[in-house]
Amino acid sequence: MAQDRDYTLIIDKSGSMSTPEPPSGRSRWETAQESTLALARKCEQFDPDGITLYLFSGRFKRFDDVTASKVAQIFQENDPSGTTNLADVLKHAVDNYFQRKAAGATKANGETILVITDGEPDDRKAVMRVIIEATRHMERDEELAISFIQIGADQTATRFLKALDDELQSAGAKFDICDTVTLDDMEGMTLTEVLLNAIND
Repeated sequence: MAQDRDYTLIIDKSGSMSTPEPPSGRSRWETAQESTLALARKCEQFDPDGITLYLFSGRFKRFDDVTASKVAQIFQENDPSGTTNLADVLKHAVDNYFQRKAAGATKANGETILVITDGEPDDRKAVMRVIIEATRHMERDEELAISFIQIGADQTATRFLKALDDELQSAGAKFDICDTVTLDDMEGMTLTEVLLNAIND
């Protein structure tokens, strides 16, 4: 299922991503760069034409056909600042998938969207609405998967992301398409497992 899919990475570049994390003292932004590079390399094996990458804070930027080598360049050219407007960027990525699907331009197995974030979004309800709305346009459970990878130990963010993972169907979603992992969870997993978990949940 990880083959013949498109991969989109959405990276949080809000101000809190510059926070250093104990014990290493490295910023969340540096950690995100490392994880993104590793994910991009793994996604490239499955999706050789490159991945779609978004950076977001108050506004978002989209980069198409990104290879692992381009990831490092994008990180060097951007610094964390601003708020966490996750709803807008997620809506753009999801709408883009359905537009391509309607045009017959998506891969046979669908798409995986991986969101690397450290905090709670500005508007929790708006994020939930985007995901619930997306499920209503889907024909099968596996065609669209959204995986949240949490960097840092913000407990409010953990609670919100776990709620996305566990409670969306009771809130009206047609399918359970969200999966949440923390970087700690990822320590014991291979990246292929992270990607497959996102699809299979």
